[in-house]
Amino acid sequence: MKSHNRKSLNLDLYQKLYLIRKSEEKIVEHYFDDEMKTPMHMSMGSEAVSVGVCHALGPESQVFGTYRSHALYLAKTGDTDDFFAEMYGKETAFLKGVGGSMHLCAPKDGFMGTSAIVASAIPVAVGAAFADKRLNNKKTVAVFFGDGAIDEGVFWESLNAACLMYIPMLFVCEDNGLAVHTPAHQRHGYDSIAEVVSTFHCHVFQDKTTDPGRIYELSCKAMEKSRATQQPSFLHLKYYRYLEHVGVNEDFDAGYRSKDEFEEWLKVDPVRLQRTKLQELGWDEREIRTLEKGVEEQIDSSLTRAQKAPLAENSAVYTGVME
Repeated sequence: MKSHNRKSLNLDLYQKLYLIRKSEEKIVEHYFDDEMKTPMHMSMGSEAVSVGVCHALGPESQVFGTYRSHALYLAKTGDTDDFFAEMYGKETAFLKGVGGSMHLCAPKDGFMGTSAIVASAIPVAVGAAFADKRLNNKKTVAVFFGDGAIDEGVFWESLNAACLMYIPMLFVCEDNGLAVHTPAHQRHGYDSIAEVVSTFHCHVFQDKTTDPGRIYELSCKAMEKSRATQQPSFLHLKYYRYLEHVGVNEDFDAGYRSKDEFEEWLKVDPVRLQRTKLQELGWDEREIRTLEKGVEEQIDSSLTRAQKAPLAENSAVYTGVME
């Protein structure tokens, strides 16, 4: 990769990382004002996965995700106006507050939706990818899910179908080692997710990095492999969830994990890591701060508009519901 392109790529990656982190920090800051009426499953710690994969996918792709949706939504769309309007349940939001944090949707940007039911988006994504293949529209589908989804039979059924039907899609496992509070060794009767998946006609890629650039490169390789063979690829990517399973607080006093583990992961925080990389690549501190200030102004503007917008009418709940 040429030096100029590498500098530009890493700046783009940092902008999305910073957008996600600062957007969630605003949620933490304002959540207890009790104006956002939706449960929050925060993405802090996982930003590099969504940013790296989505940058590789490009704007014409389609993605499906889980209730821990913020990083994926912002990485794919970059849209904070609709994001905050939905958090506040306002008339100006695309879903008018009906979706909330767990059911975001922006089909115009290829963000096809998220679901609060574990693993439920996976078969839908396989169906969408099959449709795209039949239409020959050159779109790539990626479905994101946590390692808890591996415990659901529908994951294995969907993976099997994608292999049998030669569907060149990405299965992206965001593995934080937990299904809510239960660690993998108490759930899995095997040692390695990647090894089990590799027994299918599926290309497997894995990494423990918090570097979005490495995840971007890995995702590009996975897409190239899938397109060449018309087979799915499975990305097994580790990360650490900074906050509680649902909510905006820390939970290290709950007894299921230690703060020491968090401190180790914090040393390779994706936002901090990427900012350091920009400096090493020659970006001036003033240039970085200009980018950060632009992101902060975007978020503040979106937040203010969301707070001032009217609440959605109660009738919005019934829109699109089949009788």
